[in-house]
Amino acid sequence: MEDTKLVNYDYLIVGSGLFGATFAYEAAKRGKHVKVIEKRDHIAGNIYTKEQDGIQVHQYGAHIFHTSNKEIWNYIQQFAEFNRYTNSPVANYKGELYNLPFNMNTFSELWGVTTPAEAKAKIEEQKAVANLSDSEPRNLEEQAISLIGTDIYTKLIKGYTEKQWGQKATELPAFIIRRLPVRYTFDNNYFNDIYQGIPIGGYTQIVEKMLDSDLIDVETGVDFFDNKEEYLKDYPRIIFTGMIDEFFDYQLGELQYRSLKFETEEMNVDNFQGNAVINYTDSETPYTRVIEHKHFEFGKGDKGKTIVTREYPANWKRGDEPYYPVNNKANNELYTEYRKLAENQPKVTFGGRLGMYRYYDMHQVIHAALEAVSQEFKD
Repeated sequence: MEDTKLVNYDYLIVGSGLFGATFAYEAAKRGKHVKVIEKRDHIAGNIYTKEQDGIQVHQYGAHIFHTSNKEIWNYIQQFAEFNRYTNSPVANYKGELYNLPFNMNTFSELWGVTTPAEAKAKIEEQKAVANLSDSEPRNLEEQAISLIGTDIYTKLIKGYTEKQWGQKATELPAFIIRRLPVRYTFDNNYFNDIYQGIPIGGYTQIVEKMLDSDLIDVETGVDFFDNKEEYLKDYPRIIFTGMIDEFFDYQLGELQYRSLKFETEEMNVDNFQGNAVINYTDSETPYTRVIEHKHFEFGKGDKGKTIVTREYPANWKRGDEPYYPVNNKANNELYTEYRKLAENQPKVTFGGRLGMYRYYDMHQVIHAALEAVSQEFKD
């Protein structure tokens, strides 16, 4: 390897997303010299934002920071000021618009009801007709209908979920949808967390500030697997945030992931859809949602311009970006076997959504990284 400073590095961090960047920041605070390598041509992983037409564009899908953990909320605010954005997506079913999560606005639009009692009665009536109340749901479809009836399932769950997972609802396990958010209030806030917002000026600045240290060196466009054996030999400790099965050359088989494709368009209008996120819940529309990025910062951007992204779920294959682990029983069991292999790599710590094969939100990634820091340095 060409880097003559290798002897000075205490850590190699593979990946510059939130887990890797948080660990690098904390390690440098403790006087450790860190090398960060990133396969993409930019830092910040999937939270990367880029300014276009005065708009912070979420390059890899909508990211709304939310947490009920005050420690994590205070931690992230070291690196950016957050606005008061509240996630209030809208569902579009064949041109009919409904508020999400399922709440009194949804029920009123769907059935014309005006009180929580009327809404509950309507749901109970549909559950009774489906005759699923006395049996254990065998799949996602039965689970959803047993929770919220047939109308909401048909219009707002079935098509979206089947597109998202690439499988029929009758073939998906019931546990995926066991905790459907149903509210009998007129509250369109999707999350129940105490703290919520978007960093003013985008997410990339957060990782830039985390990695802004004389003790941290960053290289982009570098693939760990091009020199895996040399890295393992030359660095005393490695923090690996890529796919755990790829690290072990898929020797136990592939874990399953879902991928995404993004189609982004610049439009010569001030306001295309009136909301940051609109989900398309019918089965005919090939994309799951449309994001209008300027609404994350309340319309900020150049006059007469907006940026819109359509998000298409896709089957994952080697070489594609893995966005979501598919945490069904078979995959979780396979991941457990990979974890056993990981225990025989004492100099490597596996972290992040891919390294730990978990569907983490941003606050959970930071929390997991800080736990790894605490374990590493015995804080």
